[in-house]
Amino acid sequence: MVRLREAAAYVAFLLPKAVAAASHAVVHDDTYFYGQSPPIYPTPEMTGVGDWGDASSKAQILVSQMTLEEKVSLTGGIQNSTSGCGGNIPAISRLGFPGMCLQDGPNGIKGTELVNGYPSGIHLGASWNKSLAYHQAYAIGGEFRRKGATLALGPPVIGPLGRIAFGGRNWEGYSNDPYLSGILGAEAVRGVQNNGVISCAKHFVGNEQELHRNPHLDKHTNKTVEASSSNIDDRTMHELYMWPFADVVHAGAASVMCAYQRLNNSYSCHNSKALNGLLKTELGFQGFVMSDWSAQHTGIASALAGLDMAMPYGREYWGASLAEAVRNGSVPASHIDNMVTRIMAAWYFSHQDDPSLPSVGVGLASDFEKRHPIIDARNPDDAGLILEGAIQGHVLVKNINNALPLTTPRILSLYGYDAKTPDTNNAKAGMNGWSLGLQSHNYRSVICGFASIGGQCPPFPPIAANGTIISGGGSGAVTPVYISSPFQALQARAHRDKSQLFWDFDGTEPTNSETDACLVFINAASSEGVDRPALRDDYSDGLIIDIASRCNNTIVVIHNAGVRLVDQWIEHPNVTAVIFAHLPGQDSGEAITQILYGDVSPSGKLPYTLPRNESDYGSILAPVTYTGWDRYFPQDNFTEGVFIDYRAFDAKKITPRFEFGFGMTYTTFEYSNLRVRQNVKSNNLSEYPVGPIIPGGSADLWDTVAVVTADLTNSGKMEAAEIAQLYVHIPAIGQPVKQLRGFNKIIIPPGETRTVDFRLRRRDLSIWDVVSQKWKLIIGTEYLIYIGASSDKSLLNGTLVLSMD
Repeated sequence: MVRLREAAAYVAFLLPKAVAAASHAVVHDDTYFYGQSPPIYPTPEMTGVGDWGDASSKAQILVSQMTLEEKVSLTGGIQNSTSGCGGNIPAISRLGFPGMCLQDGPNGIKGTELVNGYPSGIHLGASWNKSLAYHQAYAIGGEFRRKGATLALGPPVIGPLGRIAFGGRNWEGYSNDPYLSGILGAEAVRGVQNNGVISCAKHFVGNEQELHRNPHLDKHTNKTVEASSSNIDDRTMHELYMWPFADVVHAGAASVMCAYQRLNNSYSCHNSKALNGLLKTELGFQGFVMSDWSAQHTGIASALAGLDMAMPYGREYWGASLAEAVRNGSVPASHIDNMVTRIMAAWYFSHQDDPSLPSVGVGLASDFEKRHPIIDARNPDDAGLILEGAIQGHVLVKNINNALPLTTPRILSLYGYDAKTPDTNNAKAGMNGWSLGLQSHNYRSVICGFASIGGQCPPFPPIAANGTIISGGGSGAVTPVYISSPFQALQARAHRDKSQLFWDFDGTEPTNSETDACLVFINAASSEGVDRPALRDDYSDGLIIDIASRCNNTIVVIHNAGVRLVDQWIEHPNVTAVIFAHLPGQDSGEAITQILYGDVSPSGKLPYTLPRNESDYGSILAPVTYTGWDRYFPQDNFTEGVFIDYRAFDAKKITPRFEFGFGMTYTTFEYSNLRVRQNVKSNNLSEYPVGPIIPGGSADLWDTVAVVTADLTNSGKMEAAEIAQLYVHIPAIGQPVKQLRGFNKIIIPPGETRTVDFRLRRRDLSIWDVVSQKWKLIIGTEYLIYIGASSDKSLLNGTLVLSMD
């Protein structure tokens, strides 16, 4: 049942607050107040549209043979003390259903042995590589499958999008841009599911901070503080936060995870507007919605609002109570059938009925100290892919006097805590601690992340001081067999080249006056369960300044789990090169060594804007703290609308330190020969989409309505990859100066030219019309087309006028 205190909150407080907020919203849907979520019932039936027909039919046949209790058993997880799975759905042996094993995480299997640690989401985002996103996800899917996991909790983490700079989980996602996130997320869905594992897209939607993500008791008053409410207007929801979810649903995502926080003052996992209305109706989602761990707060209400599976346990609100609700007529029997059909259709859709699959959860164990089947889930053929992924997410942002690449230095000096291999205390700590090099902090973060203890964990340190980081912490942490640290890889390279390598991880020893270069490794850590305390730290900045004062060729490498400010030292004349190394996974050291020595050219570009100061973010730097009325009902009003990251910098005319999409290579590129043409015959073009609903929305939203091409020439002396980017200005009131609407990463040998093409879909050129509740093309007015090397470096400009004549 719905908790009475929440209903009372609506009456006493939320309505006047929402009315007041509405007047300040950028745009809001006239059908409901900003800050309130309208009821949308009933839950749509699964239709089997698109590629889902066969899976839907098989699911319906199986579900028709189940008893009510068997159906209900599929809607909630069970406690299994011997399982190493993050969540378990029980088997129905008499029908040949083996149950389900749900397991973290987005960049590799968590909590088990003999698996790989892949680059994190932010690293993949910095690669801007669609093919890499697919193949990495395919490889991850294979490891999940070989370990007996049915569902991977990832890899497409497309919420949080990165609205709040301090957001503790921003590193799990690809980018602050919805287009880049959606394209890479769609490839990840295809990769995992093509390898026989259900992919889970998360977190739907507006999950942009860790502070107040769960309800908790105020220890001073013993009153409940509800989770923060992300209050998002209709246009912002569609054009920003829901955008990448449309891409992954279109790609066939079989499950979507609802979020912890409230959305327009209704908890995300029983928000009927979000689940029934946006996801299952508007986007035509065919799979099932599962809760984040302990994010279910009601019983009947959550079922009717569109939640299909409660995790990690179903008994608190569902279980026998849900069966009784069906018997007494509170929940229609047909609705339970719909919930379970969606779950089983996802199971069939990802080919879980393949008899050759390993037993469910066979390679996972809750306790490494007990005997269990040891399964090596790694595929030797993936080794090159993992290293390539690690290389491609590095972003070179400064390189003066050809400081890089290094040319067989005689003497090289290495500094910084992030250069060394993380310390490990014991096997169990290592299970949770490889990712950060801070075992106790990461283990604490995991506990804080899963327990519904409320607001935020104890403050997390801004750096992982006892070793290099390859990932962030929490449910996305990884436990690979090995970590290639920068120190290890550089030491091996020095041995090969007969160079002298000096190292000082604390930075306290004198600098060798004959050294060719000083490499300084620092990091910026982050974890689920707690937002970041800062975007810089005095210790690391002081270390860089101190080394640079003693060494005229200081090269800085930052392993950063999000934005990391650099203005205290970036312009120091002795800081000659800077690389944002992000979170490369297990091959971190080898990757940075190949880049530093010029075996490969860096090719990554920033998937976020890097400001000069914290003040550049304005009100969306950090989570808001609450006092007064909203102390118990925290309200987070997204009044900036679609204007986050580079959209906000453009609108406010703020010059960033490094713009979105910026990154350098060891060569130069020239752009030429821009061509723009409409791809759809004018008599077939309409202002609004007219196609049927398929997964992802109206079918014609995915039609290519325009094609843009350009030529790129490598005018330098080294083969390298360039990421050509296409931005569009949509000619409508309130639209950003430009929005990313295309990108292509292409390797070009020196002196050669390649043609890149961009296919603009109807949705790429549309705005959300809050009155008609449809996507709308702007006919007869010029769209501005920009192609270049970053959001602020447009090298080719053109126009597009869509015509129905």
